[in-house]
Amino acid sequence: MQAGKRLFSSKPKIAAVDKRMQRWVPLLLAAGLSGCSSYYGQLAVGQLELLRQREPIAAILDNSQSDPQLRQRLALALQARAFASHALGLPDNRSYRVYADIQRSYVVWNVFATDEFSVAPLSHCFPIAGCVAYRGYYREGRARGAAALLKSEGHDTLVAGVPAYSTLGWFDDPLLSSMLRWDDERLAGLIFHELAHQQFYLADDTAFNESFASFVEREGLRQWRASRSLPPPNETARKPYADLSRLVLATRDRLAAIYASDLSESAMRAAKRDAFMHMRQAYRQLRDGPWKGDDRFDRWMSQPLNNASLVPFGLYDKWVPAFAALFDRAGGDWQRFYAEATALGRLPADERKRQLDALR
Repeated sequence: MQAGKRLFSSKPKIAAVDKRMQRWVPLLLAAGLSGCSSYYGQLAVGQLELLRQREPIAAILDNSQSDPQLRQRLALALQARAFASHALGLPDNRSYRVYADIQRSYVVWNVFATDEFSVAPLSHCFPIAGCVAYRGYYREGRARGAAALLKSEGHDTLVAGVPAYSTLGWFDDPLLSSMLRWDDERLAGLIFHELAHQQFYLADDTAFNESFASFVEREGLRQWRASRSLPPPNETARKPYADLSRLVLATRDRLAAIYASDLSESAMRAAKRDAFMHMRQAYRQLRDGPWKGDDRFDRWMSQPLNNASLVPFGLYDKWVPAFAALFDRAGGDWQRFYAEATALGRLPADERKRQLDALR
């Protein structure tokens, strides 16, 4: 495979190679060349290909031949990007000031897996990101193949497409065409969220990281809208997802109790089926009652559900109320908030959880 030639073919429009990345390119390239069919090989090749596709957003905006709608979306993205650093105190670097058209709906597909009788995800550990509850693949076919193999070994699996991710400041992360599928507000929120991961990232604690970034996203959006003389975000629109999340987490607790019991395997499987049936019934009651026919989650609920389907819930919002309280305690000062969040993250896991519970 001529990966080196293909990945580093020159294009005048491509942004210069990141200063930070120069010493890592040989290592990434070596990983790709030594095992393109391996898991780490596909990560290296996928990341390098993504970096190769970048071009400065400013150059696109200056090009009169660029698609007008694309220029409009990218111009707004640059405004949000500037706001992120100037108003929210997030890293001021070239991330999200470059653009990559990846020509697919998602940049990566994450594979979650659990044992048949467990709600705990299989954990995977990486040099920079630490241990996380999934493995990412740059090609959907590879992700589904990995999920099929895990399923054949008796695991429950979930494959979920992801429109954006952060390299935690190691590279200049591009704004991706997959991110432009969202409306303007969601796009701005994604930029705030991903930059928050660059601001602070705690290895081996996904719930902490995602809750921290989700709070920065939500408060950032509130301030972003206020700066544009727009009303606060419609919190009523969040209620169905909050209700669904509570329902899913209650089901996960119910399943955990079932799996911890002394039931036989056959009885445990029957109880597992009943738990998911009860969740679907409760969902329909919410949809047809308090939600007044809001069916946005019908597609998710109608798919085959298993333990792995429940894993992502709670990761993104478990500690959001705690970070909101921390922000209030910091007097709404972003730098004080980041300093306190960083100090909190450096505590031993048990003490960190105790303080987060107290804040919440």
